[in-house]
Amino acid sequence: MADPLQATAQVRLPDPLATIRALESHFAPHAAIRTTGEGAVVEAPQFGRLTLSARGETFIAACESPDATALGFLKMVTAEGFIRAVPRGSGALVWSGDGTDAALPFFREMEVVASRQVTPRLRRVTLAGDAAHFSGPGLHVRVLIPPHKRPPVWPHAGVDGRMVFPTGADALVPRVYTVRAVDPVAGTLDIDVVQHEGACPGATWARCAAPGDKAGLLGPGGGAPEQGRWNLFAGDETALPAISRLLERLPPECHAVVRIEVADAAEEQPLASPATLDLRYLHRADRPAGRAGLLPAALREIAFPADLSTARAFAGCEQSEARDIRRFLTGTIGFEKSHRMVAAYWRLGHAGVDIGD
Repeated sequence: MADPLQATAQVRLPDPLATIRALESHFAPHAAIRTTGEGAVVEAPQFGRLTLSARGETFIAACESPDATALGFLKMVTAEGFIRAVPRGSGALVWSGDGTDAALPFFREMEVVASRQVTPRLRRVTLAGDAAHFSGPGLHVRVLIPPHKRPPVWPHAGVDGRMVFPTGADALVPRVYTVRAVDPVAGTLDIDVVQHEGACPGATWARCAAPGDKAGLLGPGGGAPEQGRWNLFAGDETALPAISRLLERLPPECHAVVRIEVADAAEEQPLASPATLDLRYLHRADRPAGRAGLLPAALREIAFPADLSTARAFAGCEQSEARDIRRFLTGTIGFEKSHRMVAAYWRLGHAGVDIGD
């Protein structure tokens, strides 16, 4: 096993212990935290270990990660929490050790090789490059769309590990999508983009993407939900790529109940899985996307297992319906929070950046 990569930063602060406590809160939703006599240790299995300590008025952060991508993420998230925690005008984190160049280890430049309609409302863009980088458990990438007919200027890492994006005429348009499929041998990956009506930069990019066009990808991120012997998958068109990949990963001994909301029968796609499937498509017809109420209603008709200990649930849809589904699964059915993952993939009336078009 290769030695872990390491990076350290230190800065003088009036109250370094207060900064450590604030960083504990920053990491608490996503990592295990152990308080020590002089600081704290943050354990994030996907990214490694962060040791926070105070030596007099000196704040010290030490990262230890299994690879360059994990180290880059850990330094970036630490710096983001640090900026929020310290008083304005405080010194900046400056990392020393591994990964101190300006390259982002979780960025890849890709090239469009094809773009085609999968259904009347869904378009697939195939990108070529270091596709193997995106073949891990993370489902999502942030696509960086450069200005039309302008050489792209990609983001780089600042001295504190945070990303520095180009501005002005070189500004990029970011959109978050699920990687539908990865072919590491061919060096390609597919991204499916819903063709929303109106001005949607992501939909426009997918519609106009031509072979040879460049696109930047950040990631992958967004961990996959746990597998259970009984699994619920629910979502609209925006969650269909994620649900498709998750179904393909289930072993034969599993059972999956799948409910997908689409506009009409023309939007249905065949879904394959080694598991046994109870699959039903729900047609909105003339009802508006995000307000049809079909998914929450369909979930209330499902016969959930009496023993939820081996059951898992995943849902992705419009924000307000995601909230309804989250309340139902946790409050009515009784899923533990760790056994269900409900994501807002988009928000009605908003052109999402951190949620997909």
